[in-house]
Parts: sequence; structure tokens; C-alpha cells
Amino acid sequence: MIGTLIAALALGAQEAPVAPAPPRPVVGVLADPCAALPPMPAVVAAYMARYASAKAANQPPPPVSAEGMAIYQHWQDELRANDFAGLCRYRAANAALPPAGKNRIVFFGDSITELWLREAPGFFTADRINRGISGQTTLQMSARFRADVINLKPAMVHIIAGTNDIAGNTGPTSLAAIEDNIRSMVELARAHNIRVVLGAVPPAARFGWRPSIDPVESIDTLNCWLADYARREKLTFVDYNAILKDRNRAFRAEWSEDGVHPNKAGYAIMSGIAEKALGVARNADSVSPPRR
Repeated sequence: MIGTLIAALALGAQEAPVAPAPPRPVVGVLADPCAALPPMPAVVAAYMARYASAKAANQPPPPVSAEGMAIYQHWQDELRANDFAGLCRYRAANAALPPAGKNRIVFFGDSITELWLREAPGFFTADRINRGISGQTTLQMSARFRADVINLKPAMVHIIAGTNDIAGNTGPTSLAAIEDNIRSMVELARAHNIRVVLGAVPPAARFGWRPSIDPVESIDTLNCWLADYARREKLTFVDYNAILKDRNRAFRAEWSEDGVHPNKAGYAIMSGIAEKALGVARNADSVSPPRR
């Protein structure tokens, strides 16, 4: 009886369909590495379409489901694992750009920069190029600086960075590491005769996606370093933080919906400040030679 049972189980195991092996990840040197990235999930695409429709109609955004957020986060994790620097994000857009004019400006940064285009599209006229990627740290930004700044041959680059480093988006870090990444970007720009405008990290009393972190002191310390570094290196510094914060060093409620990102009114304020700073940088006599 036991032998018959074992034989039956063995036969059943032999006859059971064998699950196909999961596809091997595409790795190594490829002619088009961006083609190997996971596509946007259908549920994410559908939500973004509903979001755009609601925004166009001046209606509140549709609710986000826990399942949808989990799918979105998994997709983002896959993208970061396969394209850590985000080199594929603007690859096609960069290739489609016309030759740079003498006044091209690249706005380079994280979601603070990326959402600027959405909320104030009129600010990005002529040869102003937005190359912000939501969630990125200075480490990721420095890795794509050549692709999304230098290779576009701008006369000027406007950089806002540091929020996501302080939030720990790519793991633990230090203020010294953030400063080193910013120095690297500035030095690369100056080596290619690109004027640099450094923007202060906007205020934030808390990060909704990282509530355990108290960012206020780190933001203030980093901004003090940015202002001093810009002064020493003769760069143009734009203190967005001083204008956008309230008496508690949080983002002024009327200029932000989530306490981290400016809303339309907040970007209108930033655009006015930036316009003046760009004029100052543009009228500088010459680009300071790179330090050796």
C-alpha cells in the first residue's frame, strides 16, 4: 500500500505540468538599454490619465488605492534597480532637441524642478529645458549630469537638490556626501563653461513618505553651506527657502499642498525670484575658470 502510494505520487509528479522558469533579466551591454526597462503598469497609466483630467477640470485628484500604490512602488523599485541614475527618462527627449541656442538654460533637479514645468509651463519658454526627476538624490543627479546637462550644451544650469538625500531616498547619507555631489556637478559645469545657479532647498517640516525624519535642521545646515559655497565660488545663489518658509521653518501653507512641493502659487513666487537670478547670472562678465 505504501509502495503503491509512493509510486502514484511519483507518477503524479512526473505528469504535473512544469512551471516555466521566470525570464532571465536582461543585463550587460545593450544597443538600447532603455528598451529593457519595465513599462508603466496599466493601472498606473489609467490613474495618471484620470489625474490629468481632474487637474484640467480644476477638480481634486482621484483617490489613490493601496493596491495601486503598491503596484506603482514596485514599478519604481524595478526602474531604480535597472536605471539607478534615470538616464532613460529624458533620453528620447534629449535626442529630439534642436541645436542649443546661446541662451539655453537647463533646470536640473528632483520633483521640485520636475513639477515646476507642470504648474508653471509659461516659465519654460524658448530654450529653457526642464530635466527634473521626482524622488532623485544628488547621487543619482550627479550620475546623469553629463547626459541631461552637459550634452545639451546650455549656457547655464539651474540646480535645486538635496531634499531626497535628507529624506534618505537612496539610503543613509551625510551632509558631507551631499555637498560632494553638488561640488561634482558644479565642477563639471564649469569645466564646460556652463554658468551655475544654485537654488536653496525649499522648506519642509516633515516628509509625508518618510515621517520618521525631522528635516528642518538638515535643510537649514545644507542651505547655509550652499550659500557659502556659492559665495566662495562666485556662483549665483537663489534663496527660495527664505521666501517660502513660515515662522516655524515649514513651507507656507498657502504655497504648498503637502508641505514639500510648491503649488501653482508657490511656483509663481519661485518663477519671479528665478527670473531675477537668471538675469544676474547671465550678465556676469565671464564664467570663472574651473579650479585645478
